[in-house]
Amino acid sequence: MDKTMKPYIVAGPCSVESREQLREVTEALAKIPQVQMIRAGVWKPRTRPGGFEGLGAQALAWMRELAAEYGVRYCCEVATPEHVEACLQHGIGTVWIGARTTANPFMVEELCTALQGSPMTVMVKNPVCPDARLWLGAVERLQQAGIQEVMAIHRGFSMYDNHGYRNDPLWEVPMEFRRERPDIPILCDPSHIGGRRELVVPLATAARQLDYSGLMVEVHPYPAAAWTDGEQQVTPRELAAVVEAWLAARQEGTGGDERLEPLRRRIDEIDHELVALLSQRMAVSRHIATVKREEHIPVYQSGRWSDVLEDRLRQAAALGLDTSFTKEMLEKIHGESVRVQIESQ
Repeated sequence: MDKTMKPYIVAGPCSVESREQLREVTEALAKIPQVQMIRAGVWKPRTRPGGFEGLGAQALAWMRELAAEYGVRYCCEVATPEHVEACLQHGIGTVWIGARTTANPFMVEELCTALQGSPMTVMVKNPVCPDARLWLGAVERLQQAGIQEVMAIHRGFSMYDNHGYRNDPLWEVPMEFRRERPDIPILCDPSHIGGRRELVVPLATAARQLDYSGLMVEVHPYPAAAWTDGEQQVTPRELAAVVEAWLAARQEGTGGDERLEPLRRRIDEIDHELVALLSQRMAVSRHIATVKREEHIPVYQSGRWSDVLEDRLRQAAALGLDTSFTKEMLEKIHGESVRVQIESQ
């Protein structure tokens, strides 16, 4: 990927359903200049058995034929060495590793062995769990296998509460990935994050504000009739609107540092105060652990914790803070306090 080229748009159907469907979507996407590659699901093992699981190598043959006819490039997901071999045989130059596969280093290693020495570009979706290390590990394994072009795809995370999304974006995880590996281009997959087509534009706009390199969007000629994930796919016409929203979301800034600098200094000061206060809080927790040990009091006091949490959330609401964020932060602080107390016993 040319890292200076933005946006880098990958778009296409969740699943290849027929040669006619693939031709129709290819013809439409070939007319959108920002689309650099067409994604097409070939192997689609479903979460539960009984659903449509893809057409396999038959779809790859259509992709090879239509790539020559329309001058486009295709990519698809691979989950086994056999998938990799089939893609190589049909001239597919780019593949992606899915979220479930990324979460399993054994499977990633098998794919790396199959990909060793190939000229393929490989895109890596984040694992289903919010673990940046697994994501980074998959990228590192691919690079050790000699893959020169590696990209990352943020498709959200499967959580107990996804906050209205199909997969919670948890933007902080891809931000940590990018802090570790700023050299790896990262695309946003708003289709799988949102799970509903009306969320594609706002999620794409958010990704633009976070300086992602581009998007991977699921596109179908007739989403309502799609065999898989119809509710999150957009039409080619709607994709053009997504791209337009991306381009309009943010222009490259040319200044502003003088205005930002004093505000950034104030943020630094507040952060240092927060860290110092956390240190003080943990010191008190260690003192509490001593008292509890001497008085034979259990470390965890559910009633006390419920009262504390309720009080702090009331305060947060009064101060205009998001209570979900505050609750998550307080739970992490409390969890660390419990850990400190247990280790101090």
